[in-house]
Amino acid sequence: MTLRTKVYDVIIIGAGAAGLMCAMTAGQRGRKVLLLEHTDKAGAKILISGGGRCNFTNLDIAPDRFLSANPHFATSALKRYTQHDFIALVKRHGIAFHEKTLGQLFCDGSARAVVDMLLGECATGGVDIRYGATVSSVTRADAFTVTTQSQTFSAPSLVLATGGFSIPKMGATGFAYDIARQFGVPVTETAPALVPLKASAACAVFDPGLAGVSFDAVASFGKRTFREAVLFTHRGLSGPAILQISSYWTEGRAIALDLMPGRDALAVLQERKRARPKATVQTALSELFPARFAQALATAYAPPGELANIADKHLASLSERLHRFEFLSDSSEGYAKAEVTRGGIDTRALSSKTMEARDVPGLYAIGEAVDVTGWLGGYNFQWAWSSGWSAGQTV
Repeated sequence: MTLRTKVYDVIIIGAGAAGLMCAMTAGQRGRKVLLLEHTDKAGAKILISGGGRCNFTNLDIAPDRFLSANPHFATSALKRYTQHDFIALVKRHGIAFHEKTLGQLFCDGSARAVVDMLLGECATGGVDIRYGATVSSVTRADAFTVTTQSQTFSAPSLVLATGGFSIPKMGATGFAYDIARQFGVPVTETAPALVPLKASAACAVFDPGLAGVSFDAVASFGKRTFREAVLFTHRGLSGPAILQISSYWTEGRAIALDLMPGRDALAVLQERKRARPKATVQTALSELFPARFAQALATAYAPPGELANIADKHLASLSERLHRFEFLSDSSEGYAKAEVTRGGIDTRALSSKTMEARDVPGLYAIGEAVDVTGWLGGYNFQWAWSSGWSAGQTV
């Protein structure tokens, strides 16, 4: 038996952060909203974010902390629905939270509270949410027709909120890009972002035995720098500083690390030489870095013997390495470990105010599906809230 096509005002595909925000906003405007999710639950990325506590926004949201081929695109949405608006929503629902570092806001308890809040707001707006709804086709005549494995739906407005390629084990696909291209909306080149990097074979100081070693550093690529923790993995480097710089990094290029930010490495080594002339370079470095890393640095860059017998020119060469340690990488850990996807639906084809495709009336794209990528630390969630709200105000 063929089921009759069910008609809505708007169909949103993808019940992640952006899709939920769009659905609740449109529903509470009195729109008849259908939210389709191909997995068995809403907000999967929200639930795992921030170690299960959800880094839901950042106090320091600014447009220059978002990457896009069209760099000013995000400004309108971020100004129209700000971090303070989302914080007010969180407070209204009585969700306790705290600032961790660098403006990052986390739930005191479980990230489940944020998902429950969004689902509650969707319920208030009468949103019809269907789980396990895999879309098999999308067509457009007078309206958009969306067909799933069990039913066909129709609406004059269709919102693509299915994210990008990152974390495929959670159901991530390129669905939004495929539908955009189907309707002639261009998609920019995509790449993993906020992702650990693998060490190349030419990397002088790398060994799987360093896995777990962490230290403070400034990571640089081009003119962009981030000072946060760096972490050795079994295959390369991770940690906040590396994840941040990975969004700007070009495959096959080196990242520079200042291992002693804010300190004069040569002065420190010369002071150690005066105070402890019989100590080795490795001993001196072990006072500055974790022991395993100190040993690796000394083996790669320092002559053997006591400090007293090492010429200052050799200490100067070592200090240069400490202030500009080059980490060579030919590849990242890929979408499987990437927190987000860089690139996506071309923002030059969208309205920055409404997220609607300029040449396809009624088609919208929001969240990670769009070529807007935020820094680590709640920025990508804020883009989801802001872009979802902007579309929800219009559909």
